[in-house]
Amino acid sequence: QVQLVESGGGLVQAGDSLRLSCAASGRTVSSYTMGWFRQAPGKEREFVAAISRSGSYTNYADSTKGRFTISRDSAKNTVYLQMNGLRPDDTAVYYCAATARGYHYTYSTERQYDYWGQGTQVTVSS
Repeated sequence: QVQLVESGGGLVQAGDSLRLSCAASGRTVSSYTMGWFRQAPGKEREFVAAISRSGSYTNYADSTKGRFTISRDSAKNTVYLQMNGLRPDDTAVYYCAATARGYHYTYSTERQYDYWGQGTQVTVSS
């Protein structure tokens, strides 16, 4: 079993960048397909990005493609979400998630993930 803790959120202006971190404990991140999701007020949680257990494949939501980058550092047992060109509609609580399913697959639905962090708030002002 893995425990996930997100950090790096904050209040930024439109166009700024942030890097979110998801620190794992209990198991190594390379044992899991890792994903980022977000939930804005009054909306359902939505997929942001994922990286396969192999580390060879990544997947992004259309709204984040070209602006966000997911990566992992096995030595630090941490997954990152680099967010550039932030917009007000990126405002949400961002969650890190993990699943032991798959090797070269990335998953984009909540029910495919088994472990979740507590979330970190990202607020983008216009």
